[in-house]
This record gives sequence, C-alpha cells and structure tokens, in this order.
Amino acid sequence: MDSLIGRRDETARLRAFLEQARQSRGGALLIHGEPGIGKSALLVDLADAAADFVIMRACGAEFETELPYSALHQLCAAALAHLDRLPPAQGRALRIAFGMDVGTPDPFLLGAATLGLLLEYDRPVLCLVDDAQWLDRASAHALAFVARRVDAERVAMVFAARDDSGDLNLLPQLAIPRLGDTAARTLLARALPGPLDDRVRDRILAEARGNPLALLELPGTTELAGLTGDFDLPAPAAAERSYRARLAVLPERVRLLLTVAAAEPVGDPCLLWQAAALLGIETTADDEVPLVEFGTRIRFVHPLARSAVYRAATDRERRRAHGALARVSDPVADPDRVAWHRAQASVGPDEEVAAALARSAARAQARGGVAAAAAFLERSAALTFDPALRAERVLAAVEAKLSAGEFEAADELLSTVPSDDPRIDLLRGRISFARYRGEDRPTVHLLRAAAKLAVHEPDRARACYVDAIETAVLTGGLDSVIAAAAATPRAPARPGSVDVVLDGMAALTTEGHAAAAKLLRPLVSNHRDEVWSRWPTLGYLLALELWDPDAIRAIASRIAVSGRSSGSLHMLRIGLAMLATVAVHAGDFGAAQELISEEEAIAEATSAAPLVYARIHLAALRGRRAEAEVLFAAVGPHLTLSVQYATAVLHNGLADYPTALRAAEQAVATGDLGLAGQALPELVEAAVRCGEAAVARSALAALTERAGEQSWGRGVEAWARAMVDEDEDAHREAVALLDTCPMRIWSGRAHLVYGEWLRRKGRRRDARTELRHAHELLSDFGAEAFATRAAGELRATGEHARRRTAQASDVLTMQEVHIARLAADGATSKEIAATLFLSPRTVEAHLRNIFRKLGITSRRQLRDIR
Repeated sequence: MDSLIGRRDETARLRAFLEQARQSRGGALLIHGEPGIGKSALLVDLADAAADFVIMRACGAEFETELPYSALHQLCAAALAHLDRLPPAQGRALRIAFGMDVGTPDPFLLGAATLGLLLEYDRPVLCLVDDAQWLDRASAHALAFVARRVDAERVAMVFAARDDSGDLNLLPQLAIPRLGDTAARTLLARALPGPLDDRVRDRILAEARGNPLALLELPGTTELAGLTGDFDLPAPAAAERSYRARLAVLPERVRLLLTVAAAEPVGDPCLLWQAAALLGIETTADDEVPLVEFGTRIRFVHPLARSAVYRAATDRERRRAHGALARVSDPVADPDRVAWHRAQASVGPDEEVAAALARSAARAQARGGVAAAAAFLERSAALTFDPALRAERVLAAVEAKLSAGEFEAADELLSTVPSDDPRIDLLRGRISFARYRGEDRPTVHLLRAAAKLAVHEPDRARACYVDAIETAVLTGGLDSVIAAAAATPRAPARPGSVDVVLDGMAALTTEGHAAAAKLLRPLVSNHRDEVWSRWPTLGYLLALELWDPDAIRAIASRIAVSGRSSGSLHMLRIGLAMLATVAVHAGDFGAAQELISEEEAIAEATSAAPLVYARIHLAALRGRRAEAEVLFAAVGPHLTLSVQYATAVLHNGLADYPTALRAAEQAVATGDLGLAGQALPELVEAAVRCGEAAVARSALAALTERAGEQSWGRGVEAWARAMVDEDEDAHREAVALLDTCPMRIWSGRAHLVYGEWLRRKGRRRDARTELRHAHELLSDFGAEAFATRAAGELRATGEHARRRTAQASDVLTMQEVHIARLAADGATSKEIAATLFLSPRTVEAHLRNIFRKLGITSRRQLRDIR
C-alpha cells in the first residue's frame, strides 16, 4: 500500500474512499497542498488501485481558464457515446455546453446530465481532476454540483488543487503535508542512488523542506560537489528552475515543439504535430523530448513542467506556437479556441482578432459562461485600436464580470475608461450595491448618472432614478433619491409607468399613503406592465405596502416565470422566495416548503447563500419558539427588519406580548417599504395586550391610512380597530372580509381574536363557535402557536379542542416534503431527481425515509399526505 514514500496515511484514506464507492457510498474529496507536494502522484497511485473502475480524467490548465466547459468536456469526452441515453433536455444541455448544438444550457440540466453520464456505466466510476484551481468557472460549478450528489452512488470524485479552489473548497478535504525527515531522506536516496556528499545531502534536505518535487529536482539546479546554485529558491521555483535547466540544453526545434505542447492544453496529438509541421519543426528518432509523455493524449510529467516550458519560451516563440495552433484548429467546431490562440499570437491591436473574441464572448454568454465572456471581452478590448469601440468592449466586459460575481475585477477594469459616460456611474452603482456591507451608499453613483442624463435624455434619467429608488429601498437614503428625482424635468409626452412610479414614491414621502396609493394602485395591480420586469423587488414591496395580495402573487409569479424562461437563476430564486412567502401567509405551508426547497436547491447548486426571508416568515407563523429563534439568530444584519417583524408575529402567537411589542415597535420605526406596514397590526395586538393604549391607537391610525380598498387591508384594519375600540361590529366586519381574503392566516387570526373577546365578555357559547373555527383553521395551516392560543381559550369555555391530525410537514424535512408531493403527483424517481438536481438513487433513499417517518409502504399512500 505504501508505494509512495511517506504517504501511508493518505493512500490508506484514498483506498478506503474507493471501497466506499464500490459499496454505493460514493463521494467527493479535495486533495490540497502546495505545488510539488505530491497531489498528482497520489492521483496516479489511486488510478492504479482502481482497476475495476471506469476512470475519467480532466486537468485544469492555467492558460485555458477563459474557455467555458473545457475541463468538463475533457472529463466527459469518453462518455459522450452515452448522450442518447439521457433525457433529451439533459443531452441537449451537454451538447450546447460542448459546442455541439446552439442555445443556452440550463446549469441545472447540465449538472444533472453530467451526473447522468456518470451513472450510465455498469461499473463504479472514478473521476480524477488535477490542477482544479485552474478549472474554468463553468466547469467548476458543474463538477461541484455533481460532487455534492454522488453520496448514494458508485462514484468517487477526487480533485487535486492548491489551497484556493473556489466552489470545491466546500468539499471534504485531505491536506497533504510535507514529508518528514526520514521519508525525505529515503526519497532522495531513491532518486540519487549513487554516493552523495553528506553536506550536499543535508543542504538539499534543508532547502527542499519536505517537498517531494523539490527533492527530486533540486539536485539538477546545482553542481553537487560545489554547493553552488539557487538553493534559496522556494521549492516550486527551484523545481521550475530544474525544468528550465533541462530545457536549456535542448535543440531549438525541440524547445519550440515543447512550447507548442504547453500552449495546447487539450493535449491533442493531431493538433500538436500539425502545428509542428506548419512551423517546420522536424524531429528525429534520436531527439530527446523530455518533460512530456506522448500517447493518445500529450501529458506533461508535472503541471509545473508545463508552466516552466511556457514561461521559458520567448514572447516570439509563444506567439509562433499560438499562431500555428490557431491555423490548425477547426474554426467551425472550435471557433473560441481559434480566437483565443489568435489573441495570444497578436503583438498589438488587431481589429479582426478583437472582433472574433467579441463573437466568442457572445457565444460564451449564450452557453452560460459569463466568466469566460468577461475574459474574452477584456482581451478583445485590449486588442481594439479605436478608442470608442474599445470603451464599449470594456463596458461590456465589466457587465459580464458583474454577472460572474467578479466585483473587484469589474471595478478595476471600469477605472480604465473615461468617467464622463453615465453608464460608468450606473455600473459603479451596481458594483457598490453588489459589495454593499452598510458602509457606503450605492445610490450616490446612480444619482450622478441620472444627473448626467437629465439634460439630454430625461427619460433615461428618470429610469435611472427608479434604479436608485429600488436600491435605496434596500440600502437606505430613499428621501434624498426621491428629492433628486422630483427635480428632474419630465418628458412632454403622456406620463409613462416610470413617471407614475416616481410620482407615487414622491407622494408617499411628502403627502402620505393615501395620495401615493391613488397614483400607484392601478399600476401595481397591472402586474404585466414592463416596469415590474425591470424593477421586480420594488413592485413586490409596493404591492405589500398597498395590501394587494393579487398583485403580490402575480408579480412574484412573473419573476419566477421570467427567471425560468431566461435562465436567470438569480431572478428565479427571488421569484421562488417571494412565492414561498405568499404561500406562508396563504396558509399553505406545504407549498411554501416546496418552493423554499427548490430555491435552496438552486442556491446550493450555484454555491449561493439561500434567500431565507420566506423561511423566517414560515418559522414565525409555525410558532415553534426554539426552531425560530435559532433561525433568527443565524441570519445576517441585512435581514434585521424581517427578523424584527417575524419576532413580533412569533411572540404574538406565543402570547408573549411584551417581547412582541418591542420587536414590532422596532420594525415599524424603520418606516421601510412593505414590512414596516405589515408590522403595524402586530404592534396593535401587542400594545393592546400590554395595556399601551396610546401606542395601539397610533398604530391603528397609521394602519387605517395604509389599508386601501381590498379585503386584506380592510379586513386587517377592522381586526385592529376591533381590538382597540372593543367593537363587536368591527370584529364581525373583520371576519367577513378576511374569510374571503387569499391570505388565509388572517382568517384564522380574526376568528381567534373575536372568540377571545367573546369569552372575556362571558358569551361562552358564541366564543366556542369562533374559537373552534379558529383552531381548525390554524391547526390545518400548521400555525401551531396561534392554534395553541385558540385551544387554550376553548378550554376556558369548557370545551377541549380536537387533537390535530399529524401532517407530513411535522416530521419531514423541506426537501422530503417536496419529494413526497412530487411522488404523490405521479413523478418517477428519475423525474424527481431531474427536478431537484439529485440522483435517482438519492431520491429512492429519501422516499424510504419518508415512508418510514409517515408509517406508509407505497407511493399511492402519499396522495393522502398534507
């Protein structure tokens, strides 16, 4: 087992990892450590131990990080014969990613398709990915997605990387330490079996510091007897110097051949020899070509060897190599690699090459490779001679880097173009918002852009002010934005939707909610207006502010549909989280859990943080104190208002009114759009229960101004007025209105408060009717704290509440609820797996858990779960 000197523990763990995969307990492992520490050697040793596995390989290339899905293509190349076995949508996603079809691949279908390819083999599969720190971002996302979903499969994935590996850092890890003194001496003796001066040996051991590659290569950097040379170099640098020393004695034609091999990271021997012929490189059987292994793929003996060869070449030699590779690569099948080679071969501005790179950027963007698109555009701009066109390409590159999440790089690139263009201020505003941590105000940049546009393009300026308003709603400074917008001249034509938004927001801050509602309500209720596709968060919050449940649901649905159809995962996640929140307040906790589960699956697949505000609302209305408080404590400061509102709801349900009062006062005091208004009824109830009459009346007045004309707002206002004024007519009005409201939680709360009032008035029979109905509603919803309040009140009237039937959501996780519902609707395990980005075997494992938890034995019985 100890075929590698000093690596007994590491090889033992890797062999155990293989054995687990043989037993359908697969997984992924990230081997990490400094260059030369032996990661590649461990991968080779592991492959030798996996004779019964299908072995799939890929290697990140320092010079190919711009090409989307290049590493994934390497890994899957041998398995592409199985593409036709995949569901059509999955197979097409891979074909698009690999340039075999046109379109935009769904990243989730792509991940599921890659997983499907690995599962098509009738033997266990071992995926070995070396130099993973240099994977292109699209491949890294896809492979990380797969790596998190093979725990129930006969699949082992091992990545070898330096310490910074992006998405892969979340995988289980195996750190590779330096060799101990005994192992280092053994390795050195094996590498140099002849006699060696003790002083030289000790010097090599001291300088190598336990790095295996350095131990093997350091002797080549010095004349051993003289103790001269560069022993003070770091181990990787010393190894690279050794490689360079071996290059220096080679004929020029052999060095150029190696340069071509280093510049062609795919390792295609056909391309290498065609390029060599084009360059007039002729080799003979007597020529020694070190550092590289020739076969069906051309591989360097170590990644540092490739780097050494490439860096040792002169600029002219590198340009010649890339130029030849560009000419022999297929411009139809692989236009992006052709453009990339041509760019590396260019010595100065070249519009033809720059245009080709811009086209490559468009293709990369269409295939979901936004990071690659940014790199292509940045290089295209560098090769563009015309200043105006160069600025356009730089701005396009900044846009792409923003989409890729490369905020620092976007900011640095933006500084290279003149600053009088308002688009630059808009981009600075987006960068500032993306990096917002509470210190600065992103709206400053947006206001500057609007001011520049106001003179000649007032329509664009006003749209820019809406950008600033939506940003200010989330980051602060709304009043100053609205004041600046009000001073901008309006276009002479009939006011459009943008004008209505600006006028309505101005009225909200200067004239009050009634005036603003008169302007905004018709536009908000028209969820198909294009203004809400550009500013969906603002539309959702305005619908919440106006207590318009139909608009809230419609805007959220539109966002989700738009996200799915456009492939915008960020937009889809926002829509799902909004829809989940709507489902919570509609009393459909099961649907809310499904939507939350889907959003979390997307977040996990894209390595993003989940949008937790729907979970916050669900936890508050469920009323499980310990569970809710753990969740509230875990969220970041950007959700403080949501937590304050949810804390008020939770503790009103638990009848802990002093705590609810403090939280509701804080939530209302912010004045924030949407949730501050939603917190008003919580403040009314808590204040009434705590005997704070003045606080309750003030909150009721604010709520009355906001309530509007629809059943939800009017019903909640009547509910609050009934408590403050002790008015039975108001109680009856609230019940009648809220029974017809889609936000069904409020129907249960209205009956509860009316029943509590009736019991306090001594009307026990009437109270029982209301409390019984409240308990049934709230129990069916799963609003446990409010239902417990109703049960307690019923007991006080002399009646015991019926025992609540257990629901699936009580014992199942959110993901299990989602799987159960899909299975109940007739979806197969394979279909569920594709929906939730899991493997079919994982779905089956979840179903077994679901059956056990629910005490059932078949899928048919799932149709009865709630």
